[in-house]
Amino acid sequence: MKHLNIIKDMGVFHDEISEEFGKKILKFQDADNQRYQLISDRYNSGMLPGTAWIGGPVPEEFAIYGLGPTEISVSYFTEFKDVLEGIFGFKEINSDGNRHLFEVGEKGSGAQVILVHDDKSPDARQGYGEVHHVAFRLSEQAGLYAWKDIFDKLGLPNSGYVDRFYFESLYVRIGHILIELATDAPGFMIDEEYDELGKTLSLAPFIENKREYIEKSVKPFVTE
Repeated sequence: MKHLNIIKDMGVFHDEISEEFGKKILKFQDADNQRYQLISDRYNSGMLPGTAWIGGPVPEEFAIYGLGPTEISVSYFTEFKDVLEGIFGFKEINSDGNRHLFEVGEKGSGAQVILVHDDKSPDARQGYGEVHHVAFRLSEQAGLYAWKDIFDKLGLPNSGYVDRFYFESLYVRIGHILIELATDAPGFMIDEEYDELGKTLSLAPFIENKREYIEKSVKPFVTE
């Protein structure tokens, strides 16, 4: 309970610890009322976790090591399920009521999607606090062109190749859900050392001339 009290002291509203699909979870919401959840990786297997932020305000054993499972709510459940399974290769491995757990590739939390069938809630609208899109990892640039060919043959409108400097991308929209395929390389340490990551706002060269405007628009937050 000690760590729940710390969260309360920081003004974050949260539920009690619960369990879903065999994992302990702690649901909470931020200042924009966007809902998130912390998920325990204690019994996770499959995709290896990332590297925790060393030297931050959270002890390393309690730090965040990655993202996943990703939760997506749609009213057109059957159609989206067909895309996950038929195009992206996911397999449904568990379900609980209207909540369905899918897994792909190396398996584990980082390779899972929770698809929620919700035809009661209103559609989300873009604004502060909204999760804009979900990104799936690709190991190399060649994968982007292979996926573009697949989307083109299926008649799915897509962005084509996009250079983000820190990574390379391809975007496709399934209903109102925007899915990005993004490469691991070249990575976020292309212009910073590990110890300096996150201390300042790093921008890709093609938007560096907009730094003043962007810095005025971003809410300040403390990183150390």
